[in-house]
Amino acid sequence: MTAVAVPLEHVLFVAAVLFLIGFVGVLVRRNVIFLLMSLEIMMNACGLAFVAAGARWGQPDGQIMFMLILALAAAEVAVALALVLQLERRFASLDIDTASELNG
Repeated sequence: MTAVAVPLEHVLFVAAVLFLIGFVGVLVRRNVIFLLMSLEIMMNACGLAFVAAGARWGQPDGQIMFMLILALAAAEVAVALALVLQLERRFASLDIDTASELNG
């Protein structure tokens, strides 16, 4: 059985569609959790593009960049969880507009 190669253009198209879905989610949603999920979709789309490009040129650089994106996503989740808990505790709402009322 032979492996079927997916053209780079198809993978980049899927990555672009995922990035646009995440971008629209960031622009439209007012809930912090949906906003963070949209950012995760955008980061995964970038990671998909890096891995596809690295596979196309036979270099491990795309996978290394994806590991960096995963580390960035883990750090974002840690900070975002603290922010979500603080918003819920203080305002009993996860609306992003109430975040402007938080003082450092």
